[in-house]
Amino acid sequence: MARYFLEVMYDGTAFHGSQLQGDIPTVQWAVNNALSTLLRTPIETFGASRTDEGVHARANFYHFDTEETLHDAFIYKLNAILPPAVSVKAMYLANNPELNARFDAISRQYRYRIYAHKDPFLLNRALHYPYRIDVDKLHETAAIIKEYTDFESFSKRNTQTFTFRCTILQSYWEQHGQELHYVVEANRFLRGMVRGLVGTQLQIARGKGTIQDFRNIIDAKDCTKAYFNVAGHGLYLEKITYPENTLTEIKDKRG
Repeated sequence: MARYFLEVMYDGTAFHGSQLQGDIPTVQWAVNNALSTLLRTPIETFGASRTDEGVHARANFYHFDTEETLHDAFIYKLNAILPPAVSVKAMYLANNPELNARFDAISRQYRYRIYAHKDPFLLNRALHYPYRIDVDKLHETAAIIKEYTDFESFSKRNTQTFTFRCTILQSYWEQHGQELHYVVEANRFLRGMVRGLVGTQLQIARGKGTIQDFRNIIDAKDCTKAYFNVAGHGLYLEKITYPENTLTEIKDKRG
C-alpha cells in the first residue's frame, strides 16, 4: 500500500469550505470523487489544513492510500475530472507510508490581501477596505504577534483543540502594488485565527484602539475581545512545509 500526497490549489468561493461535509460540495468532496472515479474504487483523502468557505488555497495537501498502479498521466487525468475551481499542481509519494498530511506538517503560511480603491478585477480575490489606516501601526502589531505563543483570543468558540499555543515563525505586512498583504507563518493555527489577527490589526490601524489595547486583547485570552469580521475571500493558504526528504515528487510521464 502506497501513500500519495496531492498539492492542491482552489478558488474557495466555489466551495462550502475544504473539509468533507457529506455530499455538500467542498474541496475534499471534489478530490475524493475525482480520485474514486479515476481509480475506479472508493478513495478517502485526509487534508492538511481546513479552510473556511470562501478561503482560497495556493497550496493545500491531501494524502490518500492505494494499491493501484497509477496511470502515466495521472495528474493530467485527475485534473480533467476535477471541477474548474480546483486543480492538482503537484503529486508526491510519501517515503514513509505513515506520513500524515495534517499531523506531520512543520508549518503553514497564510496571506491576507486588502485593497483600498474599488477594482472589479479583485472582486472575491481580496478584501476591499476603503478606510484610512496607519500602516506603521500594522507593522507594529504584526511584530508584537511574534512575541506571543498563547492565541486563545484569536480562536473562535466551539473549537476542538487542547491547546491555544502556536509558534509564530513569520508575521509581517508588505505592499504589492495597490494591495497590502499580511503574511503569517506558524507551526499551527487555531479556528478563525488568521482572520482574527487581520481584523483586529485593521481595527487598531483605523484608530479604534491603541497598541496597548492590542496587547490587552491578546493577554485577555477572550475571543469576544478580538475582531473576526473580515471576508474569507481575502485569505489564501499559501504554503505547507514538511520535513526534508519525506516526499518524492511524481510527474506525469506523458499526457
